[in-house]
Amino acid sequence: MKHIFPFVVFGLLAISNPILSQQQTIESSFGKGVTVVAADESFSMKFNARVQSLFITEVPGMDFNAVETNWLIRRSRLKFSGFAHHPNLQYKIELGLSNRDHGGEVPQTNNTSNLILDAFVRWKVAGNFEVWVGQTKLPGNRERVISSQKLQFVDRSLVNSRFNIDRDMGIQFRNKHTLGGMIINEALAFSQGEGRNRTAGNDGGLEYTGRVEFLPMGAFTGKGDYISSDLKREQTPKLSIGVTFDQNVNAARERGNLGSYVADTAYNTLQTVLADFMFKYKGWVVAGEYANKKALGDRLTAGEGAEEAFLSNYFTGQGINVQLGYLFENNVEPAFRYTSITPEEAGYASDRDAQRMYTFGLSKYVVGHSLKVQTDLSFIDENAEFSFDQEFDMLFRFQVEMAF
Repeated sequence: MKHIFPFVVFGLLAISNPILSQQQTIESSFGKGVTVVAADESFSMKFNARVQSLFITEVPGMDFNAVETNWLIRRSRLKFSGFAHHPNLQYKIELGLSNRDHGGEVPQTNNTSNLILDAFVRWKVAGNFEVWVGQTKLPGNRERVISSQKLQFVDRSLVNSRFNIDRDMGIQFRNKHTLGGMIINEALAFSQGEGRNRTAGNDGGLEYTGRVEFLPMGAFTGKGDYISSDLKREQTPKLSIGVTFDQNVNAARERGNLGSYVADTAYNTLQTVLADFMFKYKGWVVAGEYANKKALGDRLTAGEGAEEAFLSNYFTGQGINVQLGYLFENNVEPAFRYTSITPEEAGYASDRDAQRMYTFGLSKYVVGHSLKVQTDLSFIDENAEFSFDQEFDMLFRFQVEMAF
């Protein structure tokens, strides 16, 4: 709470400050936050808050005598965004307040909680060309970039959690143009390569990321190519195909931007290739992703004697994820997802096992993604080959989300 208290005090002072009497509220409705603009239009601020309450039941090996349950606040977020000085100079700050958002306290982050998720400035230079400076998501796989508020299932897939590239500090260049009837989006990022809220300098090298997207059937309604469900019910087919290439030179963590820190004698360059697509039409959604992460040098095992670091191999390998859903007129959406991951060093540790996951989901959107109830049931196997008599692990999740 000591980390959150200053922000609460700041908010209360801002609300009580007489300067607000000189500001004009231009939007205040459920799910869309509260927006204020200065009387002289020199800045604006939009405030949003949301929370996810999650219940989990795990049944290892389908043994109901070994059931494990948990109820937690999966995510709790505050977000501030708007423009400053000029409408083309925009900003975003997002704070994660739940314990799951904070992550571990390590020397590399000054032994403090990872409270800040996003903190960056975006400058619209000319036309569709933009420059982003600060900490935010890298232009990686679509499932990662899609907000956790706007997912089709309770949470993202194993492919994302094992092989994604995540938030980092640096500079990004973004552009969009058209070629005939096709939209092309491009992004290029140069970042520190060691994740968010780093304070101890750069242990390894830098990270270089490039992404290109093709939308051959034109733009999605309401930026729907980064919303998992077809809440807009696209009246014409829409397709987006994206490819990302990322190279993290001398990565200091086992998954690049995430994971445990590696001994400096074991640094290796991580190369990640990500490909994804999304198709929408009249309530139907089909999406898929492929990920491949590899270390370019020799594979190195755990060393000895390094302080403040958990030593392990890099988490490399490949995975695929495919999901399908249909939104009925009553805003109920059944969905199915198949995920398969194959770590390069399968069997090295418990999290290095090859896995297949079959997930059946059901969502009810009361007010879009701002008020929804979601549940899913997953069956997970770690066998090299599928058979009907094998023992699965079962995972049941139920989640309620509310966003203001």
